Amino acid sequence: MANFQDPWAKHHAWRNHALFTRRARIATMFPGLGIATVAFAAYLGYEYVTAPKETHHHGHSEEIRKH
Repeated sequence: MANFQDPWAKHHAWRNHALFTRRARIATMFPGLGIATVAFAAYLGYEYVTAPKETHHHGHSEEIRKH
């Protein structure tokens, strides 16, 4: 154990532990986000490749009557 000169230093030493770094806190905040992002991207890629191609007409349809 470290020799602390300040009597309060040992009470605050836990803040410098690797578990409490900013990167560790952010990584554990959303534990499944990385896997979910990859799975969603794979799903979108699969859907893009396998979906039938439809043509979209831009403009008014025949249902709109001119007066």
